[in-house]
Amino acid sequence: MSAPQESPQELFGLRLAHVGINGGTPEEASSLADSFAFLGLAKAETPVSFFAGSEVEVMKGSGRGERGHIGFAVDDIDAAERWFAGHGHAFLEDSRVRNPDGTTHLIYFAQDLGGFAVHLVQD
Repeated sequence: MSAPQESPQELFGLRLAHVGINGGTPEEASSLADSFAFLGLAKAETPVSFFAGSEVEVMKGSGRGERGHIGFAVDDIDAAERWFAGHGHAFLEDSRVRNPDGTTHLIYFAQDLGGFAVHLVQD
């Protein structure tokens, strides 16, 4: 992915949401999430992962990306998706997660970076 001329940070409020780590087994993921306690990040569990604060997600198995994933929050995911697609960046339609009202909550780019899947999430 090349750096665009316009700034997605300015256009859509693009910011780091969290880093996801493929944690192996649920027990390994729980232990790894606990390891972030020294930073003052409290652990919370979801059906597929543990979070250390909101900044680190440790998957209970292997999620997308060889090493994990990086989530970027945006203020308007539909506009951001159109803009990135218009600049030649494809998305994985099968990764789209919808809100109860049918709007998009999360979608992954088709291209991984350095072994990490990358997704947008509506904040």
